[in-house]
Amino acid sequence: MQGVVKIYDPNTGSGVVVLDHDRSEVYLRAGSLAGSVFRLLRQGQRIIFDLEESDGLRFVHSVRMGSDGR
Repeated sequence: MQGVVKIYDPNTGSGVVVLDHDRSEVYLRAGSLAGSVFRLLRQGQRIIFDLEESDGLRFVHSVRMGSDGR
């Protein structure tokens, strides 16, 4: 998946990402950047990631750089 960071709070590590393919919003939660090259994100930054679902909400995980082949 690809998307753009809409909101990111570096103090909590949480935020919101807008998906490219349908403009829906998914959530960043504390720990979403664990294991990635990113330590912080900025508003408007394009990222590539995987999604996981929990309790009916979609969350970003495995944030990475580069192209996902699209």
